[in-house]
Amino acid sequence: MGATQQHKTSVMSSRLFCPPNQDVETFCLPRFKTIDHHFGYNDSSQGSHFSVQNSRELFCTLESSSANGSYTVYNSPSTVSFSPNGSPMSQQESQSYPPELHHSPDAYGSPFSGSCVTDDVNDLKHKLRELESVMLGPDSDFIDGIDSTFHDETNTTSPEMDSWRLVMEAISKGDLKQGLIDCAKAISENDLLMAQCLMDKLRQMVSVSGEPIQRLGAYMLEGLVARWASSGSSIYKSLTCKEPASADLLSYMHILYEVCPYFKFGYMSANGAIAEAMKDESRVHIIDFQIAQGSQWLTFIQAFAARPGGPPHIRITGIDDSTSAYARGGGLNIVGKRLSKLAEQFKVPFEFHAAAMSGCEVQLEHLGVRAGEALAVNFAFMLHHMPDESVSTMNHRDRLLRLVKSLSPKVVTLVEQESNTNTAPFFPRFVETLNYYTAMFESIDMTLPRDHKERINVEQHCLARDLVNIIACEGPERVERHELLGKWRSRFTMAGFTPCPLSSLVNATIKRLLDNYCDRYRLEERDGALYLGWMDRDLVASCAWK
Repeated sequence: MGATQQHKTSVMSSRLFCPPNQDVETFCLPRFKTIDHHFGYNDSSQGSHFSVQNSRELFCTLESSSANGSYTVYNSPSTVSFSPNGSPMSQQESQSYPPELHHSPDAYGSPFSGSCVTDDVNDLKHKLRELESVMLGPDSDFIDGIDSTFHDETNTTSPEMDSWRLVMEAISKGDLKQGLIDCAKAISENDLLMAQCLMDKLRQMVSVSGEPIQRLGAYMLEGLVARWASSGSSIYKSLTCKEPASADLLSYMHILYEVCPYFKFGYMSANGAIAEAMKDESRVHIIDFQIAQGSQWLTFIQAFAARPGGPPHIRITGIDDSTSAYARGGGLNIVGKRLSKLAEQFKVPFEFHAAAMSGCEVQLEHLGVRAGEALAVNFAFMLHHMPDESVSTMNHRDRLLRLVKSLSPKVVTLVEQESNTNTAPFFPRFVETLNYYTAMFESIDMTLPRDHKERINVEQHCLARDLVNIIACEGPERVERHELLGKWRSRFTMAGFTPCPLSSLVNATIKRLLDNYCDRYRLEERDGALYLGWMDRDLVASCAWK
């Protein structure tokens, strides 16, 4: 690199990572897919409430309701909610149980007076026989088959009973993570009795204000209950609780962005790659898929304002659908006005073009490409929302990549969560999600106190909805479909792209900034990409293509 180019890069990089003097409060806002106004939580002095009514389910208690040992079978609307202590519960727990069941010495205030999981084998056999009588009739010999295993002279047990014992051991030890995994496995194997028993116990172990695994467990359990009740899509789309005001939601997103540096630095690496590619261009066109609040471009404009020889003409095409409008408090014109005002202040020639639509709807004519402009395309936390070949024959994920390649861009940036939830079957997808978000919740725990009201709101309003979608929904209704960078590489390569190295100067700057955070965060350059994560878990990957 020549001396002049080094000087340009140094001056622009020093500006690229410093917020402008104005609009500081909007500088570091994330661009996640925001929650639509039909979904939300009720926050009150009694706690958080999270509910939906939809399908009808058969709900059986394993607690005896009378002296004769009969069991009550409830056939009532399925309702999933967060109780005042922050634990998921069903409507039946608060309305359908006999009065004697509404007391418990358990720490989390469970409405259950006892456990459907017992260490006493004979008691378990007795409960199973009574449940069988209700569900299958008095003439079934199912329990007799189990009974024979208890009295076998060799004291051997069936695989099923071994599984029950292992699960009971995990629960008795308070192993919430293993309990969640066992519950997901039971649901995947259609073992409804095991799943119900585990959900009853797990409700007593989770809390939205507890340790990271307890908080995450509350939302993971919500997804399991929704899937078990076949109500995942209804919960995802039609939660009836009050959505926070748009200003509050924007504030929660801002907090998430600040306390999770892997998101912030992912955006920084993409902006740095674009700035590096455009440092000598006189006319620059940036197409930003899912532009959200547009705050990521404030420092970009300011950096180019300080470029030796003067700034280029910058035109930004912002693509975003209506789901971001609620958090913004209006349409994309708000983004255009904010950026135009900043560009005018710093004397940067600027245009903004709004394309209010989903990525699935984008066609060539919506992009406004002009001859004589150097083109950059930014895919930051967006492509995983596009359905691929496993969901639709349209395969918008690969279609968009081919469309962009046909425009001959100078650089294309990709920033995505490093997780494999796209085509994975339910059970491995659940385990992957649990491991990924465990790292995220642990990292949040290092920054915000557990009883911090804003932390609870951030996790509920910015993360819980994605978790429910990943766990409870399938087909086109499951829109959170992450892929590992290796898979993204394959897609970009098939579309005709070649890798473009990230700026070493930008990467070094990000590493210095990361020193201001907990030392458990890590940043690693590997195979031409930048990986940002927590301890031994990669959470976000960033790379560039041309």
